[in-house]
Amino acid sequence: MTEIRITPVTRLEGHAQVRITLNRENQVERAHFNVMELRGFEKFLIGAAVEEAPRITPRICGICPTSHHLASVKAVDAIFGVQPTETGKKLRELLNHAQYIHSHALHFFMLAAPDFLVGHDAPAADRSVFGLAKKAPALVKKAIEVRKLGQRITEAVGGKPIHPSNAVPGGMSRALDETARGNLLTMAKGGLAIAQEGWDVARTMMDGTDLSLGMVETGFLAMTKDKKYSPYEGIVEIIGNDRSPLGTFTGADYIQHIEEFSEDWSYLKFTRLKNGTFYRVGPLARLNICASMGTPLADAALKEYRGKFGEMVQAPLAYNLARYVEFLASCEKVVELLQDPAITGSNIREPVTGVKARRGVGIIEAPRGTLIHDYTVNEKGFIERCNLLVATCQNNYAIDRSVEAVARPLVKDGTLPESAANRIEMVIRAYDPCISCATHAIGRMPVRFGFVRAGEWSGEEKD
Repeated sequence: MTEIRITPVTRLEGHAQVRITLNRENQVERAHFNVMELRGFEKFLIGAAVEEAPRITPRICGICPTSHHLASVKAVDAIFGVQPTETGKKLRELLNHAQYIHSHALHFFMLAAPDFLVGHDAPAADRSVFGLAKKAPALVKKAIEVRKLGQRITEAVGGKPIHPSNAVPGGMSRALDETARGNLLTMAKGGLAIAQEGWDVARTMMDGTDLSLGMVETGFLAMTKDKKYSPYEGIVEIIGNDRSPLGTFTGADYIQHIEEFSEDWSYLKFTRLKNGTFYRVGPLARLNICASMGTPLADAALKEYRGKFGEMVQAPLAYNLARYVEFLASCEKVVELLQDPAITGSNIREPVTGVKARRGVGIIEAPRGTLIHDYTVNEKGFIERCNLLVATCQNNYAIDRSVEAVARPLVKDGTLPESAANRIEMVIRAYDPCISCATHAIGRMPVRFGFVRAGEWSGEEKD
């Protein structure tokens, strides 16, 4: 057997590779998205006081720490039997939208856009944010400016620009004062103007691109509230690849619908529905499921998006434009929240009186998709079991199958040109996988060691 490897896959968070195995006729026999990182948060949280989890879990990732912070604190709310106050909830929602702004701006402009605005066949040295800065310096400056908005809100509301800590059981630990609100509102209005201007770039960015690249058909799963886009709270809906409803859940009942499993080629867990259906999460799923975004500019963008791609979208590359629609919605929502007088209220936390339930499940929509934190504690509130169901794990099957779908027609006579390899990476990047978040193994994997010389693998496996 001969292997072609793309290692590392570039412009994504974490470390991954693609392994393409060829048969004797130099045709693709199989191809996989391969991740070999392992981080043990689900294990070393065991024994910790559950109220510490919202401060520990943001360290899983430096790109989406707020998502873990909020999913974790929602699980802890359930264990202590409390709901945040009105102001506490609004501050959490503001914090969540700030996460979307800086994460989506980073991915769309810095990671995805070079392939389309510089060109996916451009030399690798130019096909990066540096190449984009040469071609469109004003665009890159504005992208950095609007991403800074997300970080500044995170710092003011969450306590730190990275790894926030102010969300606590029952609400928030610190109020937002009027001076900070005014400063953030000014920034937010500027950020919204940039996002609105950027839509003119985003809406045509993929014109002329083959959207069938990496095509895979799945169901979808996302949270909505009254059928509207709702990344902080709501009911998780599941639909099939024909839009047929396949179920809903709100908390611990997720295990009645989803099962996790592992494969021997990756440390990333896989998921599927218990009826055997594979599904996807994230921007594509949320826009396939929600009826509206709930803000005027994003609703107009959603209408245009659906006019381009349809009501039910399966194309992985469409994730890129779906992500921008969400980015626009979050820019609108932070302006709306910062204009709400309740955001500076002083009643920011309900009191906590002790453990009320031995298990708590917190669910939010992280930028990359549905995120579930599931904790079981003893009577004193120390964690006995922890399960983290991360968006990238839920997209893992689709990423893996998209890789093979792209690789099969692109490998010619046992070779993969650089421009063709980048097409495989483009599809992976469209999902915006976060490897640090997702590498939590189940089961046992063999250790495979050896070397590759001139495309030939020599080595062995040991259990």
